[in-house]
Amino acid sequence: MKKNRRKARELAVQGLYQRQLTGDPVETIEAQLREHEEFEKIDGAHFSDILHGAVKDVSNLESKLQPCLDRPLADLSPVERSVLLVATYEFVHHMEIPYRVVINEAIELAKSFGGTDGYKYVNGVLDKLAVIERAVEVNSAKAKQ
Repeated sequence: MKKNRRKARELAVQGLYQRQLTGDPVETIEAQLREHEEFEKIDGAHFSDILHGAVKDVSNLESKLQPCLDRPLADLSPVERSVLLVATYEFVHHMEIPYRVVINEAIELAKSFGGTDGYKYVNGVLDKLAVIERAVEVNSAKAKQ
């Protein structure tokens, strides 16, 4: 399941990236991504949930992200923005996924698709966001250390 979810996140990042650049409807983007040769092997429901959910909830997700950023959201690269939207969506809407998993997956996505040190920026932003969005979980993890 882990590998299937990682690929679902990868395609969701690609879809959000494409939406930023083209403005295409999310349904069109999803249909194109479902044509991917390995789509049948991924968690299609998770992919669809992230893609549609992040597009639908983008204003809320961006308002949660902005206080954790050191620059305006518009100044982020489209890849960093897409990765951060996927992670923020999972933080907010998928409490069953541990916050450390969300952060680690985002770091891997940023390494795969982003610039040389983009993953470090993503990590720093998500560390701040986790304290806000998943305070109980973060404090519990800190108490166990």
